[in-house]
Amino acid sequence: MNSKRMYYILSGLLGLTVLGFIGGAYGISTILQSQSKSVIDARSKMASLEQQQIQLSVAKASITKYQDVGEIAKNVVPQDKDQAQAIREIVNIAAANGVNLASITFPSSTLGATGAGANAGSKLSQLKPAAGIGGVYTLQLTVQSNSAKPIPYAKYVEFLSALERNRRTALVSGMTVQPDSKDPSLVSFILTIDEYIKP
Repeated sequence: MNSKRMYYILSGLLGLTVLGFIGGAYGISTILQSQSKSVIDARSKMASLEQQQIQLSVAKASITKYQDVGEIAKNVVPQDKDQAQAIREIVNIAAANGVNLASITFPSSTLGATGAGANAGSKLSQLKPAAGIGGVYTLQLTVQSNSAKPIPYAKYVEFLSALERNRRTALVSGMTVQPDSKDPSLVSFILTIDEYIKP
């Protein structure tokens, strides 16, 4: 075998070796890219599962928290709109604080009405859903003092405080106070009270 032929053989082997290395490197690169994509996908799925697990924990905590609120609402908030009872409680609070009342009025009822929008036969007549408290309603009533018998402002404040401590009349949502023209230390008033009800 002459040197020229040997040179061609060695050059061919060297060329094949280089091509083998290039092909191997390309193959390894393709495999690594595929494995990298698999690892990225697995990490993404794992992050998604962790996020879902966190959301589930938050949801469970919310259920526990709001279940307690529901139980409290059931036990504290009256379950009926007994207007006679509401009137008795307001009259008793007024009497205990030396307040003379002229009237206690409730909104118009749709009970027994017919036609579009009527709540015929519904225990929700006169009620409005309480903002942000599911299943709880408000019944708005108006309490007016006897303007012929104004009271000292301090008694008015005590009356308000007693109303807000009462579970049936816990929210005074509006008020108009009128000082007496002869003695400004005496006042008459009109109150809007929201009675909370969980039927």
